[in-house]
Amino acid sequence: MNYQHLLLSSSGPITTLTLNRPEKRNALALPVLLELTQALRAVGQSDALGVILAANGPVFSAGHNFGDMAGATLAQARELFTVCTEMMDAIQAMPQPVIAKVHALATAAGCQLVASCDLAIAADTAGFAIPGGKGGLFCHTPLVAVARNIGRKRALEMALTGDAIDAATAVDWGLINRAVPADHLDAATLDLISRATRGSALSKAMGKQGFYRQVGLPQGQAYALACELMATAAMTPDAQEGIAAFLQKRQAHYTQRPSGTGA
Repeated sequence: MNYQHLLLSSSGPITTLTLNRPEKRNALALPVLLELTQALRAVGQSDALGVILAANGPVFSAGHNFGDMAGATLAQARELFTVCTEMMDAIQAMPQPVIAKVHALATAAGCQLVASCDLAIAADTAGFAIPGGKGGLFCHTPLVAVARNIGRKRALEMALTGDAIDAATAVDWGLINRAVPADHLDAATLDLISRATRGSALSKAMGKQGFYRQVGLPQGQAYALACELMATAAMTPDAQEGIAAFLQKRQAHYTQRPSGTGA
């Protein structure tokens, strides 16, 4: 499928989705959000094992397009943020691990996009901000994703001050997995997504889904859910193959894929 605002490419089992509106600082305008949601859902149904989310140009993403909000009605504003939320949710709903490859500044909904990915690696020259606190529109929706990565005090520091943090701070705070020299970013991203896609694709998909279901629950409820998920998962052929391979000291051969994917 041809996209107007995105580039899609595949290398082996890894698919890369690239924001491609550098002249607009990869702003997440409504047409971009709709197209990205469509692309994420399509890749989620494909035979890809992992997904890289990247961007072209001097900025990873500047967040929402203010043109979508200038003079908007309440109904139009609600639609915009609902569509944005659906796109962020699509990342976490798809069975494949998704890694953000952040080469430059990610602000507001662009920072939310990074926080919504399962994994993230950035160039050590990148920066991250939810800058609404400096202006007239607080970053309510970006704060949802960011706070689930870095905790209340640090998230509120970012949101209330609007100040950017550098990549090293983003690592320390847990917003991204690591920061690397810019010329190592491609290799580091591919290394992590390759390691994150080893083993059974079905097991990985069940694990990702289970993580997002339990991570916000009280501990007792989280364990109840996780116990049921693990017991059910232990019954799958891939799980039994992995156990048998370990006991027999041989290489495992996994064959199962999440339902609805292309393999």
